[in-house]
Amino acid sequence: MPAFYKISKDRRLVLSTASGVFTLADALAHQEQILADPDFNPQYSQLLDFTHVTKIELTAEDVCKLAERDIFHPTSSRAILVTNDLGEGLARLFTILREHADEKRIRVFRHLDEALEWVFMMTGK
Repeated sequence: MPAFYKISKDRRLVLSTASGVFTLADALAHQEQILADPDFNPQYSQLLDFTHVTKIELTAEDVCKLAERDIFHPTSSRAILVTNDLGEGLARLFTILREHADEKRIRVFRHLDEALEWVFMMTGK
């Protein structure tokens, strides 16, 4: 499975990791899994780690479809960790689209320590 997650209730954080070839179907399935999890709280923050992805098969239109869904609360902090320019560009597009839905606390990072520091600073953990 190209995407999996762990919910840390004590840190109020969803840790999501994608690997291999990542597609729209993978992303939508991941969203559905999180939403169906009884431990999920939309007010939790998220760290989405794309550093193990070998190929991103998402178009700008696919990112628009993903950004249409309200999974997390607008006050949740979400860090997206990427390793290349394509990943960063798609993540920034997602961020801009979610900002139009009043979700203002999404940031894109290239380094894990910076992403974790920001998420924990924003959540107060």
